Amino acid sequence: MEKIIDKHSGECIYFEKDKSGLSVYIMPRADYTGSYAVFATKYGSVDSEFIVPGEKKITKVPDGIAHYLEHKMFDLPDGSNVFDKFSRFGGEANAFTSFNMTAYLFSATEHFYENLETLMDYVQSPYFTKESVQKEQGIIAQEIGMYDDNAPWRLFFNFLGLLYHNNPVKIDIAGTVSSIAKINEELLYKCYNTFYNLSNMTLFVTGNLDPEKTLLVIKENIKNSKPYTEEIKRIYPDEPKTIAGKFKTQKISVATPMFMIGWKDNDVGFSGKRLLKKSIEMEILLEMLFGKGSKLYNELYSEGLINQSFSYEYAPQESYAYTMIEGQSPNPDKVYEKVNSRISELKKSGLKEEDFERIKKVIWGDYIRSFNDIEGYAHSFITMQLMGINYFDYYDEYQKITFLDILKRFSQQLSEDLCVMSQIQPDTEG
Repeated sequence: MEKIIDKHSGECIYFEKDKSGLSVYIMPRADYTGSYAVFATKYGSVDSEFIVPGEKKITKVPDGIAHYLEHKMFDLPDGSNVFDKFSRFGGEANAFTSFNMTAYLFSATEHFYENLETLMDYVQSPYFTKESVQKEQGIIAQEIGMYDDNAPWRLFFNFLGLLYHNNPVKIDIAGTVSSIAKINEELLYKCYNTFYNLSNMTLFVTGNLDPEKTLLVIKENIKNSKPYTEEIKRIYPDEPKTIAGKFKTQKISVATPMFMIGWKDNDVGFSGKRLLKKSIEMEILLEMLFGKGSKLYNELYSEGLINQSFSYEYAPQESYAYTMIEGQSPNPDKVYEKVNSRISELKKSGLKEEDFERIKKVIWGDYIRSFNDIEGYAHSFITMQLMGINYFDYYDEYQKITFLDILKRFSQQLSEDLCVMSQIQPDTEG
């Protein structure tokens, strides 16, 4: 194994690229009683059109199939339940599908290696039958129906629908009732065999464990897999630089109005260190604009326009990116007006370099503290790794960032022409 030490944080990680193509990262943490593992594939809800390595024909599959496949991975040929297996060894298992990743994970305070074997076994053992696939359609259709009245969910996807004309990120991760009705076992196997090839997957383990023994267990449990010699070609529709809409309001049974204001970012099409540096720049910029020490935050809060639910986020990916602020407010329209007015004012008067220097130090402190949460760190590490980013490159890219970089980024971002607002208003009639 390659031993990598972060000279700035002192953290150590072991890496090996197995002959199967699987990327293995092991981070021992002797000061923790528990352990955590994430087995992830670079495959999410946006990957509905692709060309399999070695093929020429484009494959197009129904929306929601990545999420559907995640559900079906818990079915075992002998009819047993994966969760029962984890429970026998004191492990807590879960899984999730996002826009760009599907991940299977567990945490445990004992029997780590037995839980690791269980994780590797079921993720590499797909089992789909016509009957079980049809049964799952009803279950997922109910799940989709539940989200129709889920205020945060609808707020978010209405927001994405305003930002994007064609990018599949605007489509609900679970798909629609009509799209999942088209899913069958053949399509599930097609997607599994394409995206669950070990050369498209990463395994990250951390906690109180022995690196050599952990790697041995992993190697012993890798099933036959021929690694790809070329990348999966993911096909996304052309996306205009304009926004698809400006405002959308939906009425749902909530106590307080909710808002989500955001800006489309057209500076996309790259990954790796360049994307990491841009992400850190945006993290610094957004803290300067919207952090609790900012003039805007304090004005909104003192006027009762926002409360403790207020938050901000920058979502970077290779094929899309956006900035978002959200919260609860008695008057979302007023929040929208004040936010864009303050941004316009700052673009004329300029940001303060002393604020940049102070906040840059805060951001570095947040990075160092992230090592204390092994589950959060594992998720951040593997998310970045699937974006072509080595999390240990953080400091080098962080060090390169200057005040001029922030000014340039600010001049390019957060234009009101690319700003949208989704809001949920209380349904008084309901």
